[in-house]
Amino acid sequence: MTLCWRALFLLCCVLSCVQSFSPSPVLQRSKYNDSFSLTRSTRTRVQQLQKKYKEQQLGNKHFEDRSRQLNDLPLLSTDFYTWLKLTDWERLHSAFVDMRAYWNRLDRKRKQLEGEEKEQMVSRAVGTTLPQNIRHVQHDLRDLMSQVSSQMSYMRSSWTKPTFPTPLNPQNGSQTVWDSSVEGYIILRDLDLYLTRLARDFLFLASKTH
Repeated sequence: MTLCWRALFLLCCVLSCVQSFSPSPVLQRSKYNDSFSLTRSTRTRVQQLQKKYKEQQLGNKHFEDRSRQLNDLPLLSTDFYTWLKLTDWERLHSAFVDMRAYWNRLDRKRKQLEGEEKEQMVSRAVGTTLPQNIRHVQHDLRDLMSQVSSQMSYMRSSWTKPTFPTPLNPQNGSQTVWDSSVEGYIILRDLDLYLTRLARDFLFLASKTH
């Protein structure tokens, strides 16, 4: 009889541990909703930065060019049924990798603009500079990646957040000043569209926790 009680006690302890390490649906939904809110606020920041960038770097805040693409940025077009069949892990892992790609691209552009400002001895007494605005967006993306990584660690305890390598900054001698400026526009343009898709992903993940 004593042995049975001991076995029952051990079973209760095991079940209690499992329950404590398994996030509740309410907690998961709350985390996805937090990520959705941060994604929306980040997109607003990107849109504001894009207007400022176009005005300062391209001389026209209404500039638009949908014909140019950058090969190392994530694809924005996704087949709906393929997207729908993604597992939660695949969805989150893809989001982490994609945001990291944008973060790296922004980092290269920010450092380039900082170098140009130093060469031209540019100083702004009032307001923030483009590199500072880009850094703010990078901070938002890093926070989002941390949130996604946390969700992934709930699903697989073996998951560890990768460290950020120093992004390469290849020199492209054939690139004109205009092409370099348009490149920054493309990064922000695609990031704006990508964050719309990412917000949809977080809403979809939150809806599955009901």
